Formats: sequence, structure tokens, C-alpha cells
Amino acid sequence: MPGTLWIVGLGPGGPELRTGRATAVVSAADAVVGYGPYVDQCADLLREEQLVERGTMGQEEERAERAVALAVEGRGVALVSSGDTGIFGMAALALRAVAAVPEDRRPGVEVVPGVTAGTAAAALLGAPLGDFATVSLSDVLVPWEQVESRLSALAATDLALTLYNPRSRTRTWQLDRVRELLLEHRDPATPVALATDVGRPEQHVEVATLGDFDAERVAMRTLVLVAGPTVERLGPWLVTARGR
Repeated sequence: MPGTLWIVGLGPGGPELRTGRATAVVSAADAVVGYGPYVDQCADLLREEQLVERGTMGQEEERAERAVALAVEGRGVALVSSGDTGIFGMAALALRAVAAVPEDRRPGVEVVPGVTAGTAAAALLGAPLGDFATVSLSDVLVPWEQVESRLSALAATDLALTLYNPRSRTRTWQLDRVRELLLEHRDPATPVALATDVGRPEQHVEVATLGDFDAERVAMRTLVLVAGPTVERLGPWLVTARGR
């Protein structure tokens, strides 16, 4: 009989921001599959008798297919992602792999939501997100021209933005280009938060403005949050009023 595939969002960092359901299914699984650092993120839940498979960057499709194959064999499999598995995580790839399995052999599937870095960072800042959009600046899977087109459209709106994968060792100029696009429509005094290692012991948050934030201080694990025009500074917090 086919088993069960749990597609699990582990949250942004430590166990404090991991949901109870994520903890339960990873602990109960016969097998845990994921990118190595994400498996390490839930190492406190692993048991000696579990099959644990750690993958490397760039093997996302292979990991999804492997997790599905194990579930088809009858195992309970946790395919883990950091943050929320449906937001730049493994859910889309895994569900496509499951859909390719004949119905009579298809495992049960549960997508287990997780706290994503954008909302975790927003909570540290107060309440800066009302209506907002989330964009990844990585051009590994999406051409940069397409990323820039999306940002150009969003820049003209009043939406707050959470920007994932903003910078890396090889992608050093894109964030400055994003600033240029936003400044065509938005006030240079717009608050911008740089939240790095959210949910981890090294967590730190800096608040600057769109006109002066230092892109050199942004790393791959930084979440860049660009406030909307209706945000207010209330003491130490950034707050967007409901309905504005």
C-alpha cells in the first residue's frame, strides 16, 4: 500500500518558530529528505532508525522525486523545506511528482505550512505588512528580465514588499537595480528593514531607508522588507494601519 508524503515547512530558523504539526510529522516519519542544512534544522527531531537523506543545492527535482518514490513504497516521508514549503520551497515540485504517479499507487499527501521569513521578520518590526507582495531576486530559475518586470510593476503600487534571496557572492548588483526601480515611484525616506538569520541565534535586524540602506550589508540569508507608503513609525515599531 502507498504511504504518506508530508511536505513540511520548518519555519525560518530555530524550533521556537516551528509549528506543532511540523514537529509531529517529522518526528513520526519513516524517512526525512531535504537539502542538507534544512535537515540539520530539524536534527533535534530525528531518530536513529529513520532513513535520512541530505541533498545539495540544485538537486531539488531529484529530492522531490526521491521523496515521492519512498512514499510510493509505503513509507511515511517528510520532505522538508525551510520557511513555508509553498513559498520558494519544495511543495510545487513535490506535488508535480505526485501527480505523475498513477492514482492507484499515489501516496497520501499533506502540505504542512510553516512560518516564512517575511512574516517572521515583520513580527520583529511590529506590523509593517498590510497588503504586500513577495518576490525572490534569484535568477537561477527565473530570468532576471522577468524578475525586473515584476518589480517594475510592483514599484508603482502601494504594496509593501518582502524580497527573498536578495544578494549572494555572485549576484551583487541586482539589489541596487531594485532600489533604482523603487525610487522611480517611492519616497527615498521609505523605511527598509534588513532582517538577517531570522529565527536563528545570529538574528539581527537593521532599519534604514530606501535612499540610504547599505546593500553591502545584505547576504543570502537576509530578508529585505520595503514598507508601504502608509507605514508609520510608532516608537520602535513600523505599523501599517488596517484598511490603509
